[in-house]
Amino acid sequence: MKEYILKPIMASKTVNLVAHADKSGVARSLPPRQPLPTAVIELTKPRLNLGLDVHLDFCMAVVQIGHAALQTPRRFTHAALVAQVQKWIAEGYQVFCVQESCGFGFTLHRNLVAAGAQSFLITPMALSGNRKTDKVDARKLCQRLARWLDGDQHELAPIRIPTLAEQQKREASRRRKFLGRMIRMLANRGHGQVAEYCHVPLPSHWWGPRNWKKLAALDPWVLEQLNCLRELIQQLEAQLKTLETELIARVQDQERPKGLGEIPLVTMDGEVCDWARFFNRKQIGSYTGCCPGEHSTGGKQRLGAIDRMGNGRLRTLLVEAVHRFLKWQPKWKAALKFKARLAAGQALKKKTIVALARLLAIDLWRWRTGRATLADLGLIPA
Repeated sequence: MKEYILKPIMASKTVNLVAHADKSGVARSLPPRQPLPTAVIELTKPRLNLGLDVHLDFCMAVVQIGHAALQTPRRFTHAALVAQVQKWIAEGYQVFCVQESCGFGFTLHRNLVAAGAQSFLITPMALSGNRKTDKVDARKLCQRLARWLDGDQHELAPIRIPTLAEQQKREASRRRKFLGRMIRMLANRGHGQVAEYCHVPLPSHWWGPRNWKKLAALDPWVLEQLNCLRELIQQLEAQLKTLETELIARVQDQERPKGLGEIPLVTMDGEVCDWARFFNRKQIGSYTGCCPGEHSTGGKQRLGAIDRMGNGRLRTLLVEAVHRFLKWQPKWKAALKFKARLAAGQALKKKTIVALARLLAIDLWRWRTGRATLADLGLIPA
């Protein structure tokens, strides 16, 4: 709760005004705060720390019981590790696990939680300098976990794990991008084959019914190869159309700002998973990876390029949306602050657009969580 220092010029109406993120003075119900994962330690039970270096078919584990020395690294299959955790839980241990988030999803994490352990995931990081092995990484993770449980909160930064429903919802928009890449890859393969064997250019969207009729004069063998590619492209386009219809239906009846289409909006919602997970503007700004890097010392502050430590897919969508907002949202309050910088030159304009991408993420967070309306942000509804 905020504390106010009374000043002589403050009227009673000003003092009693409830502070909100949109500063409009309108009371709005905000979603409850979602804290990041934290450990629940029972002092009556012995503690067992488990550092995991996870691979697709096995994982390297280092065990530490209480504050004793770390045990020798052991190699487990995933099923054997879950069974061993269940055995430790049955023996009365309180098991804490840590692993790096990677491309293997959250199946092992969920299995460990179901077995009774407290499992945490962190972003991948350089754990052991120039010397890297599975055993060394597992040992370093176990050491960091022990210090974090003892109270050093800078040792680990556990990430929020999406629910299975959120993960599946996000997969739909990512699959749409994958299908688009596959269609472009097959189309480019057709362009390459015709250029190699016939030395003629193909029209854009050559597999369409209108352009396909124009290719009858090509070599029969080349035409047969193109027909195989055409059938694959048409199948992928049918899947893509069905998927886009499903995605648009999620936000079709919702209000949205002009310049932000249904597909970009539903993709942003999928990447964020839950806008209410962020409690303040710093958290959502950091998640975009658009915050400047910094190398400061003493009284000197030096800001560099953006850190790119957030969600790259979301960052791309935000930059694209800023370009559209500059055209279709002339009263967008965030852009009005940078009006002079946008007209200063091309190099400064690019930097300003990245800065606006971070501000756009904050505005969308305020709008999606009910902290502000589109009118409060200076945005025109579509």
